[in-house]
Amino acid sequence: MELTRIGSPRGVRRTARVALVATFALALAACGGAKVGEDTTSSAAPAAGGSGTAAACGTVNIAINPWVGYEADAAVVAELLQSKLGCTVVKKNLDEQVSWQGFGTGEVDVILENWGHEDLKKKYIEEQKVAVEVGPTGREGKIGWFVVPWMAEKYPDITDSKNLNKYADLFKTSESGGKGQFLDGDPGFVTIDGPLIKNLGLNFKVVYTGSEAALITSFRQAEKEKKPAIGYFYSPQWFLSEVPLVNVKLPEYTAGCDADPKTVACDYPVYNLDKIASAKFATSGSPGYDFVKKFQWTNDDQNVVAKYIAVDKMSPEDAAKKWIADNQAKVDAWFAS
Repeated sequence: MELTRIGSPRGVRRTARVALVATFALALAACGGAKVGEDTTSSAAPAAGGSGTAAACGTVNIAINPWVGYEADAAVVAELLQSKLGCTVVKKNLDEQVSWQGFGTGEVDVILENWGHEDLKKKYIEEQKVAVEVGPTGREGKIGWFVVPWMAEKYPDITDSKNLNKYADLFKTSESGGKGQFLDGDPGFVTIDGPLIKNLGLNFKVVYTGSEAALITSFRQAEKEKKPAIGYFYSPQWFLSEVPLVNVKLPEYTAGCDADPKTVACDYPVYNLDKIASAKFATSGSPGYDFVKKFQWTNDDQNVVAKYIAVDKMSPEDAAKKWIADNQAKVDAWFAS
């Protein structure tokens, strides 16, 4: 992250999105099952003793996209909005593309980790004018293709996509229809993997694991049991410190090379992750918006909180509180005038 995203600059982000995948994402309306307009929220009352008041801050509706890095962002932001500013925070589990629909209806105030989506920026920021860019998250995102470490060690040339067909038979499964199995995560992620495989002439088929957690489990088991596995992955992502997946070289990315799914045959770009807010929230005068604008942290910061949630099985709230207690200087800087 997230994470399948499309070729625009979690890509699954990116300049161009595959129309079919985008349509599918809208139909699914997120791994969490929520759609814009449904009240599938978890809300937290303002903490006692916080600076400011609930009336001054009001309610902040945060879209929660389905990858643990994003959940880490939201956990820390929500905790500080509540404890420091007295905001009421409502979290809404939504696919990343579906989230944008809520800007116009007032049901989503902020997306905390946007992976490109230049098409959605054009629609909702430039044309409909219901959303605004809030600034960088402080992190870079990179999507790519990866194999498990044992395979890279045993078959060194497998780390170049030009050589993948040589090994396609190793990846065959009952789900891949006689081709090599290429793992993707949540079907709601936007990726260019299907068109990319086709356009590169590779004998592979995308198989969705269903979620970020399932994708991680597949890679973890493949490394442990020395079974073949290749698929989509990304950073920042805490799992790379547990299993150092090895990147597969794709044709070099150049501006616009991913614009058309019919011809895309290049790597994903590096994404400068940013934040998006509703125009209404941005002009509300809420101190919550001012904080969201200031909030930035590093890939390492996010990975720490994500690991607390995914590996240590802490609740997002407890994970956020622990990180905040351990990083008070960074927190104080966000609230400095």
